[in-house]
Amino acid sequence: MPHFRLIRRAALMLCASALFITPLAPARAQDALSGIEVNSLSGTYLAGRSAGLNRDVDIAAELFSRALDLDPNNAVLIERAFLFDLSSGNMARAENLAPKVIQFASEHRLARTVLGLREFRLKQYAKAREHFRKAEFTPIGELAAAMFTAWSHAAEKNGKQALNALNALDTNEAFAGFKAFHGALISDLTGQKSKTEDFYKESLALSPNSMRVVQAYGNYLERANRANEARTIYEDYLTASQANALVNAALADLNAGGKVEPFMPDAHVGMAEALFSLASALTDEESIDVALIYAQLSLSVETDSVVARTLLGDINSDIGRYEKAIEAFESVPATSSLKPGAELQIAINLDKLDRQPEALDRLTKLIQQNPANYEAHVTMGNLLRASEKFTEAGEAYSRALDLVPKPERRHWTLFYSRGITAERMKNWPRAEADFRKALELEPDQPLVLNYLGYSFVEKGENLTEAMQMIRKAVELRPNDGYIVDSLGWAHYQLGEYEEAVKHLERAVELKPQDPIINDHLGDAYWRAGRKLEAGFQWQHARDSDPEDKLKAEIDAKLANGLPDSKAPAPAASEVPAQTTVN
Repeated sequence: MPHFRLIRRAALMLCASALFITPLAPARAQDALSGIEVNSLSGTYLAGRSAGLNRDVDIAAELFSRALDLDPNNAVLIERAFLFDLSSGNMARAENLAPKVIQFASEHRLARTVLGLREFRLKQYAKAREHFRKAEFTPIGELAAAMFTAWSHAAEKNGKQALNALNALDTNEAFAGFKAFHGALISDLTGQKSKTEDFYKESLALSPNSMRVVQAYGNYLERANRANEARTIYEDYLTASQANALVNAALADLNAGGKVEPFMPDAHVGMAEALFSLASALTDEESIDVALIYAQLSLSVETDSVVARTLLGDINSDIGRYEKAIEAFESVPATSSLKPGAELQIAINLDKLDRQPEALDRLTKLIQQNPANYEAHVTMGNLLRASEKFTEAGEAYSRALDLVPKPERRHWTLFYSRGITAERMKNWPRAEADFRKALELEPDQPLVLNYLGYSFVEKGENLTEAMQMIRKAVELRPNDGYIVDSLGWAHYQLGEYEEAVKHLERAVELKPQDPIINDHLGDAYWRAGRKLEAGFQWQHARDSDPEDKLKAEIDAKLANGLPDSKAPAPAASEVPAQTTVN
């Protein structure tokens, strides 16, 4: 489902003081507890708060639960324990705490949602709807309550009342996609044939890039014996988007003539889909912590949901909970078409945990199982390149390219990446060929323009073209400190020190803590005769945690300055005019 920007901030209003919305780096358990007394109420509270701020939600849940043992009627502790239990998937404890939460916050959206879902599972649908109604405030509350209420009516096989409940979404245009999709699912499930296809068509028109919409509509068409139309929907989606395992599987099953089961077998699965829709729509940086809760709730309703498991893995990976991401991806069944993608994500998360040998082993096994796995070869190349194993990385990229019959626009990244490995291996002819191929596929790609242009400047080749490329890159990404630095450093390499200073000062404004950019500005100041400022800039670069080699170079410059410049003046015919490339 599409993101609904109009209500993202409303999601953050959900007990923001108790949620962990500060984007701090994740900490290991011992880091969260280090130096904090956790046997006292205050110590346990502080440790739990620290863990929450660092998104160690499992630790936070345990600590706030422990704090509640010491002060069981504390409203703040009850709410925080409840929210962290939800985030970590401790649904039994969250359900026990939800009634206590509404004692002091009767309209607490998530507490009411948890209690409503419990009644839904118990088939007490009227009671469930009463809880959903009391959570019906703020835009996200209105959206959730309407969908949950609709599915509770669908569970009673009352399709007309279910669709009437969805009409509450008409007040907000941002909800149109949700209404159309869940209207289609509900009318399909409850046999309202006259409305089903209209809803599906509207849903596809509103959300043409939604995997779930394409799956559901295609499934409906297959069951209606309209296989050719279903095939067209699947193929159009795959043409417009990168390969998708679930849609590919649906197309393969269609072509094989397999038996078609309903996409939405019952209202129980439909309720889980509604929660999944909310979680999927909230995965932007600002509201991803709320998405984590809805993903956990979706799995609490339908534990076998493979899409919810993979979404949970993606969310955990995005917020830096790599171990939990791996755990979620590991839970994807081996029989699922999503399993190869899950294995790929496990390797990526292992690499983020600095467990590169395990990551590469995973990828090797994945490639052995399916040598035609394009993404596995590309990921293998990326991990090897990051480890500076450039020869092996280039070979992995080449194997990926061998799987591409005809390179398309999206393959520019592959040529760019292979070009970097070739450049690092001093194979410039191969590198230049790959960079130019990347630009052929994506002519205005600033990363490629910057890399190729700067490489030409360093080699003293094609200087007019090189400067045009770099200036074009800056024009396309004027606030990218690294690209602006390239333009400044290119002028420095050409002996144009005043011009270099102008651009490098701008680069430092954009990336004030980058040691390389600060070092470059120091060099430019020195060559421009501003030696006092050069010393200050070098010192700032040294204080910005440079790598050992750069630190040694900076120390030498702080002690002795720069030697006399030996840079040859560029030939007049090779120096480009200071104009913007359009």
